[in-house]
Amino acid sequence: MKIIKINENDSGQRVDKFLSKILTGMPKSLLYKQLRKKRVKRNKKALAAQDVLSCGDELYLYINDEFFGEAKEITATGEGLLVVYEDENIVVCEKPAGQPSHGGEDSLLSQIQGYLYAKGVYDPKAENSFAPALSNRLDRNTRGLCLAAKNAAAQKKLNEKIKNHEVTKRYRCVLCGEIEKKSGRLRHYLVSDETENRVRVAKKESAGAKEAILEYRVLAAKNGKSLLEVTLLTGRKHQIRVQFSHVGHPLLGDTKYGAPRDKDFRYQALCAYSLTFDFKGDNGVLENLKGKTVSIAENVFEDVL
Repeated sequence: MKIIKINENDSGQRVDKFLSKILTGMPKSLLYKQLRKKRVKRNKKALAAQDVLSCGDELYLYINDEFFGEAKEITATGEGLLVVYEDENIVVCEKPAGQPSHGGEDSLLSQIQGYLYAKGVYDPKAENSFAPALSNRLDRNTRGLCLAAKNAAAQKKLNEKIKNHEVTKRYRCVLCGEIEKKSGRLRHYLVSDETENRVRVAKKESAGAKEAILEYRVLAAKNGKSLLEVTLLTGRKHQIRVQFSHVGHPLLGDTKYGAPRDKDFRYQALCAYSLTFDFKGDNGVLENLKGKTVSIAENVFEDVL
């Protein structure tokens, strides 16, 4: 039997959702069976799968040790992490092109967790169910800003705001060719091929097609290249790369989508350089971010043209 005390980062979760995070070796069907057999109790009283946990609750789990997951070991140090903005609830970091968002010790998420661990902000051994996670992600070969929350309340609210399109993401990119129209909107339907890790433009009625919309303005155009600022109105895989390639202007360095090889660009010339928190309604612990813009200070790609 184990006793688990519910902390602030656990509170507000349904019992079944919480248990699935700590009983990582237990199939869901067995988990619900344990609940029906009352092998999980709150404050020594029976509870149901849909009940919501509160800070200070004590869960009594009459379950074999083999089903419990082990606390994650933090091995990344966070050394070299490019922190652009930080407060008590979130951290915004710049991911270099070529670094994966998730994965091994060299991923951005591992670096962020290592950074917060070194600061004493996050300790996996002190948490039952919470771990800092990225609220947005970028392709390995795209440079730019990524968000992570330091606590569960901030993570939940941040994910909600992104889902409700209350965080505006602006990119800078360099296109092959001098694009004729100086500002505009691109609207296509995209289909993703997961086996080839590619995306293509399709007809609206195609199976799996999702609408993709962006707006752009040309900042400069010369020497056969165009520097653009792009605002995403939807967030689709490879969206900027695919849509500009489709209109005849692939991103500089983006050989996957039709650009010629460029000795100066190993990766596509694309950077998520700015985030604006256009919050509305209840902002919870993130109220201080309302109306704030976080951006990379330098003039991204201006020296390319």
